[in-house]
Amino acid sequence: MAGHSHFANIMHKKARADAKRGKAFSKISRLIMAAVKMAGPKVEDNPRLALAIDKARAANMPKDTIKRAVDRASGATGGADFEELTYEGYGPNGVAMLVEALTDNRNRTGGEVRLIFDRNGGSIGASGSVGWMFERKGELEVAESATNEEQLFEVAVEAGAEDVQLLDGGTDDGRFLVTCEAAAFEAVKKALADASLELLRAEYAMVPSNTVDADEDIARKVMRLQGLLEDNDDVQSVTTNLDVSEEVAAKLAAGD
Repeated sequence: MAGHSHFANIMHKKARADAKRGKAFSKISRLIMAAVKMAGPKVEDNPRLALAIDKARAANMPKDTIKRAVDRASGATGGADFEELTYEGYGPNGVAMLVEALTDNRNRTGGEVRLIFDRNGGSIGASGSVGWMFERKGELEVAESATNEEQLFEVAVEAGAEDVQLLDGGTDDGRFLVTCEAAAFEAVKKALADASLELLRAEYAMVPSNTVDADEDIARKVMRLQGLLEDNDDVQSVTTNLDVSEEVAAKLAAGD
């Protein structure tokens, strides 16, 4: 399996920083409500809701806020219905971009996403134009300080994981990334929990089958476009097939 994209790593770190500032709460609330609407409010019967609540806890979302989101969706205080939408498009220099959204108004969301693309060097593509370049995978992260690669590899691979990689090793942000097929996600997640390994992140992600390299100028333009899309309340995730060298990644991470 190809190594983890340096650019994807930077954007994940940015997302974690945003979550710590509470910026992600409204999006996670929407994720929780959509899960409840689709399969009910009981966590034990709704893996999607369990995953959304895990994400909420990882972002330090208050228990009362989580409960309100569940209650709203289950009809205790009313609430809107949400639908899932995927937008396919191109960023600067033709970089493939996949945008996943949860919305209660597809016309509003579609118009806003298109405007962000148009104003920032990108364009919306037709359905299927770039989706074939991505595959849904399970991604789980464990702190480097919590285990060692040999132990983690043994537990994860036995449960069905494809790969284990160390990201930002030797730093305060050091962590192992475990990747698996979507069908193996729950089994791998359970195996790590049974091994008393606390998860920093556990979610399904769209992963590009191959990446394209870009220089610093293009990477900054794509980063800006991705950031603006992610700032939209309806957008849940943005994935690209962009990658950069370690040198460019260091400059982007430092904000130089």
